[in-house]
Amino acid sequence: MCSMNPSDASPGASDAVSPEEAALLAAAWEIRGAARCPYSNFAVGAALLDSEGRVWTGANVENASYTLGLCAERVAIFYALTHGARDFTCVAVVTGAAEPSSPCGACRQILHEFAPNAVIISAVADGRQLRTTVRELLPFGFDASSLTTRA
Repeated sequence: MCSMNPSDASPGASDAVSPEEAALLAAAWEIRGAARCPYSNFAVGAALLDSEGRVWTGANVENASYTLGLCAERVAIFYALTHGARDFTCVAVVTGAAEPSSPCGACRQILHEFAPNAVIISAVADGRQLRTTVRELLPFGFDASSLTTRA
């Protein structure tokens, strides 16, 4: 497991969030403790909300062959997809960084394909948040329509 800042245990909520979003952020903070990041010590937790109200979580997992690790967002969405979840409405991403962290490029691409209309809430331990959407993060993303042959 990765080291966590002591203040991460129960982050504050300085930005107004709905009860549903607060529960999603709490789930992301909880799963962050399961991160396997012995190389970077940068623990990330992610939680997705689907249209049926189910919450799906994931934490980052690193590997000695660095490129084989997975970000928390992808762990969560792959888990959800393989269990039949679809139509994701919100994604919470939490870290111990000084500022809210935006999903990486690979995660943006995956979210663009499987959660294109989702709101993303990135938060840090003191409660500060960055609220955006998948489409704002990747406005010209590659998806199935990009594969259509055009003459």
